Formats: sequence, C-alpha cells, structure tokens
Amino acid sequence: MSFKNYKIGVIGLGYVGLPLAVELGKKIATVGFDINQERINELSLGKDHTLEVEPKNLKIATYLSYTSDLAKLKECNFFIVTVPTPIDDVNRPDLTPLQKASNTVGQVLKKGDIVVYESTVYPGATEEVCVPILEQVSGLKFNQDFFVGYSPERINPGDKENTLTKIKKITSGSTPEIADIVDALYSSIITAGTHKAPSIKVAEAAKVIENTQRDLNIALINELSIIFERIGIDTLDVLEAAGSKWNFLPFRPGLVGGHCIGVDPYYLTHKAEEVGYNPQVILAGRRINDDMANYVARTTIKMMINNHIDVAHAKVGILGVTFKENCPDIRNSKVINMIQEFEKWGVNVVVSDPWADEEEVKEEYGLKLSSIDSKNPVDTLVVAVGHKEFRDLDPETLRSFVRTEKPVLADVKSLFNRDILAKQGFSVFRL
Repeated sequence: MSFKNYKIGVIGLGYVGLPLAVELGKKIATVGFDINQERINELSLGKDHTLEVEPKNLKIATYLSYTSDLAKLKECNFFIVTVPTPIDDVNRPDLTPLQKASNTVGQVLKKGDIVVYESTVYPGATEEVCVPILEQVSGLKFNQDFFVGYSPERINPGDKENTLTKIKKITSGSTPEIADIVDALYSSIITAGTHKAPSIKVAEAAKVIENTQRDLNIALINELSIIFERIGIDTLDVLEAAGSKWNFLPFRPGLVGGHCIGVDPYYLTHKAEEVGYNPQVILAGRRINDDMANYVARTTIKMMINNHIDVAHAKVGILGVTFKENCPDIRNSKVINMIQEFEKWGVNVVVSDPWADEEEVKEEYGLKLSSIDSKNPVDTLVVAVGHKEFRDLDPETLRSFVRTEKPVLADVKSLFNRDILAKQGFSVFRL
C-alpha cells in the first residue's frame, strides 16, 4: 500500500511520539506536533533530551518537520496521538491529556481522515471518551466522515536493543478497511511485524494487561523478598536456585515506578469496577509494589539503628532518582517515596544521579541533586537505580563514600557481591 497521498501528524513528541515520528519521517511526510515550544526548538536543533533518538537519526528523518502551530496540522489527514495517560492522586485514570489531544485533532479533522491512538487506556476508552470529543469538535460523524484506530505503544525507555522497529506492533481499526490501512502503515516501519487485533477494545485490553501481568509478577517476587528477609535468607540466592528449572520465570524484586507498569493496572481496575467487578489480585499487587520504597527505607533505618548510627543526625546518600537505569526519565519515580519515608524519620537525605536533569528534578520534586563521593561522604548508602556508572563502582570506592565505622548499604538492584561488600565493613541489605 502506498502512503504518498497521506501526511501524518504525530501529536505528542515525548518518549513515545518522537521515535515514531522519526521512523515515519524517514519515509512519509510527517508533522511532529507538541504544545511545548521548548521541545520543538530543541528538536529543530537536532537534540533530544530524553536520549531516545540519537542526533544522526533525527537528521535522516528528512520528511519530518516539528511544530507547535495547530494550523500546520491542517495539512495532515492521518493523525497519531501519543500523549501520556497518568493517574491522579487517588489512582484514578487521568484522561485530561488524551481529551485535550482529541480536542486538538478535532479542530483540524476533515472528511476521510484517520485518527490512531497509541496512549495506554482501559478497554473502551478510545470509542467512549475520544471519539465523542472528535465528533463534537469537528462536527463530523464517526465511521462515516472520519475513522479511528488504536495501536498501543510498546516503547521501553532507555532500551537501545528493543527499539520501536524491533517490537511487534498491535494494530486495530474502527472498520475492517481502516484496520487494514492502519496495519499497513505500521508494517511499513516496523521490521518485527504487526499483529492485527479484531477490534479496538481487544487492542486496548492487550496493552493494559501486558503491564498488569508484569506488575503482578514483580509484586510476587517483592513479597517473597520481604518474607525471605524475615527468614534470614538472600532473595537472589533463592531465585538463582529456583531458576535452575526451565519454566521458572526470571523476575527480580525492585521498585516499580515510571509511566507504565505502576500506572496501567489502575486503568484496568477502574474499568473492572465500572462494569461491576471488584478486582482483588491486581490491586493486591499494586499495594505491595507501591509500598516497596517505604519498605526499603524502613529496613535500612532498622539496620542503621542496629549499627548504632544516630538516625536523627545521619546523612543517607541515595544513588539514583530516575525510575529506571540508564534513562533520564523521572516520572513517577518510587525513589521519591523512599526519600519521603527517610525524611519522616528526620534523616538528612542527599541524592546523586548522573542521568537525571538537575532542573527537571528540582522543578518536579523540589530536590537538589548533590555529589556523593569520598569528598562528600555519607553515613549510609542506598544504591537505588542500576545506572552503569553505579554498576562500575568497586567495593573500595563505595567504602570511600561513607564515613561511619559500621556503614549500611542498601543494594536495591542487587548490583554487588554482598560478601565482598561485607569485607569492606558494610552491613548489606538488598531486595
């Protein structure tokens, strides 16, 4: 299928939208739209602060232009919405960005146009929430004047191996013909291939359960970690032994933050409750994972007390504030919850992260990033994120970061050999 008569408009140029716009812009006339003019300026200069797209790839997307001007979207006839879908303070879906994006597209929608959504939602949201906005704003009729598709994003921020084109894409459309067109468009850029779902709702459900399943698997291992800590055995030792059987799933304990795994299950449980079902397993997993940051802080404090470290006057150094390793994304980072728990105990917390943007951390969380090293030592060390810079630290260097006689080291990601750390005088805790 030829797309020479199409002009694509990608709405939202973040971690999801930019890689997509760049791949499309290598082959098809594409307009990348974002309401943040600073983001447009940055991309126009060939820079991407999210580090998802390298400058050389930005440069070769010769059919791609960037704009914050709504008028430029009027030239498009195929729109792809890639805005965030967060949750509010009480863990309910916050569809505000999606609704605003739908309003934006509705203002430029014409007869024959196609709108595809990539944002993660609960089953039914595209047709129940987005389509009515498109109809109201445009004055057009769904499936007569314009059409809709859904193809959930599967971007893994910071992953340079499993990039956009290497991950199979789920596609769907509001009619069989539109489903074929949507599938053909993505097939033109996704080398891993596509999977055409039978309906938009199926595609929506498929995405939301991907992360729900992962969340639950991690929750199980997190709960086991809590149990094993009380028993007095090391979780990693147990997992390595259990992993000797071929069908044991290799999940690891840890903090579950970010914009996907820690958020998406709440979209599914919201819909479940809406249709009269009270989900139990999913929410139980969420409770466990949401409390793990507090658990790490509390356990670390107990060890500090056991080592006669004056908690009220201690300085705890936390290495890492992003929600995952080797990535500058700080959205919904559970390290923040850990910091807050430490501060409840009166602990002086300092945070260091070579990947996080200092201004963004300050603006989002009111935190000032600091140095933690031999010249700026702390009393207790928490290695919260597995950045490569932290993985490369040797035990002697880690020891130089602390000033107490019997220091505590919380190795959240199990990066280091605990026996070697013990020889350096550390009391080690890890999930």
